[in-house]
Amino acid sequence: MTLILSGTNGLSDVDGSAATPAIRGTDANTGIFFPAADTIAFSEGGVESMRLDSSANLQFNSGYGSVATAYGCRAWVNFNGTGTVAIRASGNVSSITDNGTGDYTVNFTTAMSDADYAFGGAAGTPGSAFSTLSNRTSTQTTSALRIGSYNDAGNVQDVSYVLVAIFR
Repeated sequence: MTLILSGTNGLSDVDGSAATPAIRGTDANTGIFFPAADTIAFSEGGVESMRLDSSANLQFNSGYGSVATAYGCRAWVNFNGTGTVAIRASGNVSSITDNGTGDYTVNFTTAMSDADYAFGGAAGTPGSAFSTLSNRTSTQTTSALRIGSYNDAGNVQDVSYVLVAIFR
């Protein structure tokens, strides 16, 4: 794509719109525009596809039908909870602490902004039913989340697959 700096395409001294972005290449309806104060938006084919608003929220259209705020997964982990605990794959998780049978602490690489995040997950062994995780063993902090895996009888239990996602 060639960026044209003058003429009907290129840079503009107006804020533009999704249909006619202020910054564009030879494709006149794809580019960057400024829909409000302290806000930058991106359009493709004359339709707004992404926005950074004045509160620093990232908003995008990914099948929603309109631009909506993205609530990202701030941390996630897939680990083996039996024997020596081992992380298979993760994002923003520095380590797992094994506190005893079915009792684990997920330690974050980068702390959460507060402890009011939500989490979800499952624990189990392939070939058997997976159960949900609980944090009833402790409270969550900005730097870690302590979780427990329980069997149907409500007893803590080590399992080979523990899957956790943290959202904020």
